[in-house]
Amino acid sequence: MENHSIEQAIRRIAADAAAERGVEFVHAEIVGTKRNLTVRVFIDKPEGVTIEDCSVVSKRIGAILDADDFIPSAYLLEVSSPGLERELYNLGDFEKFIGQRAKVKVGTAINGQKVFIGQIAAVEDGEIVLDDKTSGTVRFPHSEVAKANLRVDLEKEFKKRPERAL
Repeated sequence: MENHSIEQAIRRIAADAAAERGVEFVHAEIVGTKRNLTVRVFIDKPEGVTIEDCSVVSKRIGAILDADDFIPSAYLLEVSSPGLERELYNLGDFEKFIGQRAKVKVGTAINGQKVFIGQIAAVEDGEIVLDDKTSGTVRFPHSEVAKANLRVDLEKEFKKRPERAL
């Protein structure tokens, strides 16, 4: 089976396993070499995923992958949260995180700049609108995104935490 179709099957299996557990399937990827293959699956839910969520989804995915035996070699299966600075993979991710800070690298420079850091302002007609901290408002098609991640605003996060008595 071709690697692309293996990835598609893994995404389908992972999405079904995540739905069964009541969590969101975020992304799946195959990394490494044929001799050292790793299947990574990212899941999430509003209050954050637990170790139990990861374990249940991992067991379900592993059981199906092993039963179907369509990965031609040994592999390591990792199921985890996408993390605080999660990668943004599609337009839906950008829409979901409107109002949050992100770092976006584009393929073609815009006014001499390829990396933008700022608040996701909107998603309109396949374009992302970002309030960049240095360039102001920029627009670019999602197809130009080479890599994008949420950025944690540490100052804002520390303000959320209640002060602890010493």
